[in-house]
Amino acid sequence: MEQKTDLSEAEIAVHWQEEGYYQPSTSFIAQANLTDPDIFKRFSVDNFPECFKEFADLLTWFKYWEKTLDTSNAPFWRWFVGGRINASYNCVDRHLEKYRNKAAIHFVPELEHEPVQHVTYQELYVRVNEMAALLRNLCGLKTGDRVTLHMPMVPELPITMLACARIGVIHSQVFSGFSGKACADRIVDSGSRVLITMDGYYRSGTMQDQKEKADIAVKDAAAEGYKVDTVLIWQRYPGKYSSPQKLVEGRDVIVNDALKHYRGARIEPEHMPAEAPLFLMYTSGTTGKPKGCQHSTGGYLAYVTWTSKNIQDIHPEDVYWCMADIGWITGHSYIVYGPLALGASSVIYEGVPTYPDPGRPWRIAEELGVNIFHTSPTAIRALRRAGPDEPQKYNFRFKHMTTVGEPVEPEVWRWYYEHVGKGAAVIVDTWWQTENGGFLCSTIPALNPMKPGSAGPALPGIYPVIYDDDGNEIPRGANRAGNICIRNPWPGIFQTVWGDPDRFVRQYYERYNKKKGSTDWRDWPYFAGDGAMQPPDGYYRILGRIDDVINVAGHRLGTKEIESAALTVPEVVEAAVVPVPDEVKGRVPDLYVALKHGIKASRELEEKIAKAVITEISPIARPRKVWIVPDMPKTRSGKIMRRVLAAVSSGKDAGDVSTLANPEVVAELRKLAEQTKV
Repeated sequence: MEQKTDLSEAEIAVHWQEEGYYQPSTSFIAQANLTDPDIFKRFSVDNFPECFKEFADLLTWFKYWEKTLDTSNAPFWRWFVGGRINASYNCVDRHLEKYRNKAAIHFVPELEHEPVQHVTYQELYVRVNEMAALLRNLCGLKTGDRVTLHMPMVPELPITMLACARIGVIHSQVFSGFSGKACADRIVDSGSRVLITMDGYYRSGTMQDQKEKADIAVKDAAAEGYKVDTVLIWQRYPGKYSSPQKLVEGRDVIVNDALKHYRGARIEPEHMPAEAPLFLMYTSGTTGKPKGCQHSTGGYLAYVTWTSKNIQDIHPEDVYWCMADIGWITGHSYIVYGPLALGASSVIYEGVPTYPDPGRPWRIAEELGVNIFHTSPTAIRALRRAGPDEPQKYNFRFKHMTTVGEPVEPEVWRWYYEHVGKGAAVIVDTWWQTENGGFLCSTIPALNPMKPGSAGPALPGIYPVIYDDDGNEIPRGANRAGNICIRNPWPGIFQTVWGDPDRFVRQYYERYNKKKGSTDWRDWPYFAGDGAMQPPDGYYRILGRIDDVINVAGHRLGTKEIESAALTVPEVVEAAVVPVPDEVKGRVPDLYVALKHGIKASRELEEKIAKAVITEISPIARPRKVWIVPDMPKTRSGKIMRRVLAAVSSGKDAGDVSTLANPEVVAELRKLAEQTKV
């Protein structure tokens, strides 16, 4: 008999227990940037949108804006209209008077014997100007042109980004681990005629041939009818070419050689309209046309500067390390633009966090005196797995730690707090997306207690709502989940999908739009595509993508919740859930787990993990099978590729796995499946 449920498609059964609170230390509160409890009153809906003046006033404007928010072409919002500004000037020039000799960037090469490079704000100013001159004079680039970057984690990447921003050129950085074909897709979509890359870089101790990808990208773009005129190649070692690929005459230019002609050049920063595009950030995906999120100059920069200062508590004297990649939005917002706009010192690390051993991040933190640390749950789980006791061996002290990218399970949160933060650092568990520019939900570190597994309340000026499928609001404390949306625009929100405004409206605003053609922002809630719930305390708990839900006989279970239950078993360090077809129940969960080093797989352990899921959630959530695996298939950025696991579970072809960091693990999983035959 078919089981009935009173949950709509938007609602997810929630079984997580509420966690207790952790209070920020008095020493942190004493030095915090934001301690004013009236902040939420100042940013109440009655003061919207003028409240965001507080964000924009952190920046230096060539011309003050005339209108804070223009909604005349909703939902294509325009912030600080009439204002003139330059992102490069705000991140570099304006700091010279006070911080000329202060480190802007600490570059840590992956090879540990190579010295750390410390780039001062003065050196950054010189190098950005010279690169801007090269882009303008050698490449003929002008305001509004697009340039594709396919660069690794090296200081030349932010230098190139800031040089583009200086002359009003829109940059589009592609994650260095992406293939030449993926780069070509983004070149064609953005209309870039210049590609900027590097000859090579280190990953896991091996020099990667990045130039080879550039050659493929240009060739594949040409096959689609698009010509790249110039390929600019930075050298990983100045004066030495580190790629076996030959240079293409008339197309390829070694940047380090060409820059000699622009020594001492000074380029006046363009006075850009606030709403002019600053960059394109393509969201990752395995299928479909790449989606270029277009971010503005004034609104975006104001948003990431304010959130860097007040949510991450960055002061100019801090040494801040965001262990993300600049190829993602987190790196743009919270390695480059936010910290540098505040005059902070930002750490850039070239390679793998666990190379040559799991103690590497903590040695870097110890050597550089890092006191603010920012990373993802994926990285935290990897570090916990590789070296759970490593942080205790090193003399570093964080005042503040950020987690970003996906919900962090309470067990993983506690390890982060107790072992990495040593029980003293505050944690902000932030929720936001590529499209959003910066944080949307988070505790304010000096004002709100921390709660494992919860992102916290909305930021000042952000007004979320949780809807069911029919647009009915699910009230706070209802113990039901739904689709989290944001009622209002904010300065960091992206402007459109590059070249596809219909897709922008269709994907993000159409679902809960109350009145087509309206110019009232209240009629255009932003649809995030994430499931969430709000307990009585008002903290938001993000349950992951709406797509990451398994409907088991009418019971909609969030995969993140099942994974979190598995991680309560002490032997487990990583967990991933995928749906598997079932003739009776429709879909059932398969649970993949990786164990701590030295622990062997056994039937008893499989059963222990399954029982933990039953205890934490319900017998409904019991996995069809618990797969204990040697490792998870992962992307170069550390994300578990659940589609590969789903293919293994269902006996289907996993497709192209060449972009995985560890493609060899797929064969191991196939072998395991053959041996166990479910």
